[in-house]
Amino acid sequence: MNLRYIDWIWHVRGQLMLAPGQSNAQAFDRLEPLFGQAGTSHARTGDALTFTKTAQAAQDRMSVFDRGVLWIESGMAGPVLRYTLVSRALLFCFLAPLLFLAFGQLEIGLARFEKPPVETAKGKPDKDDTVVPLNPVDKFLGAPAPEKPKKDDKDGPGHKKKASPTAAYVFAGIFVALYLIGRVLEDRLVKRLFWQSLNA
Repeated sequence: MNLRYIDWIWHVRGQLMLAPGQSNAQAFDRLEPLFGQAGTSHARTGDALTFTKTAQAAQDRMSVFDRGVLWIESGMAGPVLRYTLVSRALLFCFLAPLLFLAFGQLEIGLARFEKPPVETAKGKPDKDDTVVPLNPVDKFLGAPAPEKPKKDDKDGPGHKKKASPTAAYVFAGIFVALYLIGRVLEDRLVKRLFWQSLNA
């Protein structure tokens, strides 16, 4: 299987035209300060720059990316900066909904194996609904009569809640939204960051 067809999930690719008259060396000189952050190592080899990040700080403007490569090619209208950036955070946000959906299906499967509650015969009161008569001694001392348990008290002691996949589906939806927003937003932010550095 060719990963090229699916690696767009966690790879961000793009390109930018260099300013007229700007050399490759000048372009990388302007981009290099972006890779001087703590936890980032980079290397320049000819017309390419590679970088890796480990334990990147939150204030790093490229903290979402773990590694990448930037290179300059000659285009029809002049030199073009191209880049490929890799993000494990995007991959996690893509896979997390699948995990929560699996949890939801597991909850549904467990609910099928649960024994249904035993229904009482029509007209016969449930044992839990019967009221024990007050002892004559307690009645003489003024003790209040015991209250009949409420039928709608479903969360009382001993009540077992039915397994529900709702929470799993909610978390899956949250991570889907995070991935879609992050995938589009990070693409635009890093492109603007490179453009501002090249044209500073």
